[in-house]
Amino acid sequence: MSVIVAPSVLSADFAHLGRDIDMLNGSEAEWIHIDVMDGSFVPNISFGFPILQAIRKQTRKFCDVHLMIVQPERYIKQFKDAGADHLTIHLEGNVHLDSVIREIKAQGLSAGVAINPATPVSELKEVISLIDVVLVMSVNPGFGGQKFIPNALNKVRETRDLIAQAGSKAKIEVDGGVGLENAGSLIEAGADVLVAGNAVFGASDPVKTISAIKNAAAK
Repeated sequence: MSVIVAPSVLSADFAHLGRDIDMLNGSEAEWIHIDVMDGSFVPNISFGFPILQAIRKQTRKFCDVHLMIVQPERYIKQFKDAGADHLTIHLEGNVHLDSVIREIKAQGLSAGVAINPATPVSELKEVISLIDVVLVMSVNPGFGGQKFIPNALNKVRETRDLIAQAGSKAKIEVDGGVGLENAGSLIEAGADVLVAGNAVFGASDPVKTISAIKNAAAK
């Protein structure tokens, strides 16, 4: 079975964002991954509502918004109104995690929880039945272009086991250093969604690269 490829627009050419979104529209990518950083939860600032609104006007694809921000509950409705289909929040940055998940779902969005490389999968036990996506970070969040952390493969397997034990239908998404060299191993470990930034936008043929990542399990 092929995986969902979610190209990360953090690696797009912002001087030609419309062109890059049109490229994704014509590709096999089903999701578009949008990283929102506030300079507080992570040591970087990316973009917010205007960029999401611009992307939403340009595509009908699933907008997968990854919030690397403090107190995301302040902005749930604004992200929905800007065009998000899905919001992922970080386990590490939310004291009242279950409440925020329920607020996201009350707005009609699907909800995900991300875990950083040093966070044990077991920390998800109390919310695994509430969420639609577990995002396994395979780099420390904050910057694109980082090297894949191999232990993410073990965390994907552990997450798959936790999902099975809980009877959850959550998808497993992996973000960070994902490309053709590790896509097959991640799919084999149980990943459903692969976020690819530099691997896609840095490729000579991004559309062909998306297709190759999507079908990596067949190799």
